[in-house]
Amino acid sequence: MPLDVLIRAVWAMRGRLLLICVVLYGAAAGLVLSWPRAYLASAVVAPAEGSGLAVSTLIAPINLQSGSGLLDTRPTGNFAIYLAALRSPEAAAMLAATTPILADMSARRATGALGWIRGLTGMRMTADQDDVQAYLERRLSVTQSLVATTWNLELPHGDRAMALDLLTRLLAFGEAHVRADLSAMAERRLAALEARAATERDVFQRTPLYELLAQHQRALAVLRSDEAVAARLVSLPMAELRASVPNRMLILVLLFIAVPVAVLVGAGCLVLLRTPDGPPGDGHRGAAPAP
Repeated sequence: MPLDVLIRAVWAMRGRLLLICVVLYGAAAGLVLSWPRAYLASAVVAPAEGSGLAVSTLIAPINLQSGSGLLDTRPTGNFAIYLAALRSPEAAAMLAATTPILADMSARRATGALGWIRGLTGMRMTADQDDVQAYLERRLSVTQSLVATTWNLELPHGDRAMALDLLTRLLAFGEAHVRADLSAMAERRLAALEARAATERDVFQRTPLYELLAQHQRALAVLRSDEAVAARLVSLPMAELRASVPNRMLILVLLFIAVPVAVLVGAGCLVLLRTPDGPPGDGHRGAAPAP
């Protein structure tokens, strides 16, 4: 079908298409406005290994980030372990055991139209640890700043106090996880070196063993004294005063563009399906060709 014929056919349906656009946009807007909004808790952190007298520079003679390329912006060292621990099953288990997030999730599941559907179909209402981990993987946002070596951590929740409490506990858990890992490694190495030095009779072998012992004792002392092992808090966790998630205004603007486009595309497809053998109004459509 020629393009001008298709445009005229769609234009002939402009009244009905406008009505469809209004109905669809009204339904979509009502759905968006009925969505529950969430408060956003946020914090700004920086890798401790690249800021000031970091633990890695005090323990080892070289910086752990010296081997990374200039264009490689991925987190490395203790900070990478810190970010991974925030979404780990251990973090989900900690939140499930120390916060009322499971009860809150179960209560939210039982409310609204979706709760009625779940009850009607017999779906599971009680939340468990896997639901908490899915919540962290889906909602915890970790974004690197484009102008500095800092990372923005954001976590939304329907309750403002709980959003702030969850993010604060996650930051403390990540730091404690890295500290415990490094401390356990230093203690294991100290025990092995002390046992080796106690049985070593060669003075030339005992001298480097004592140097290693001193290095790991210094590392253990630094770990027990420094507050920031993996990440330094640039901005303390804060929760906004007004709920902003989701951004209803942005979604409504996008729907104002997407709904007419979808209706026009659907109308064009409908016109093409109705006139497979010729343009609209052709009286010989489907007739056999003359001999």
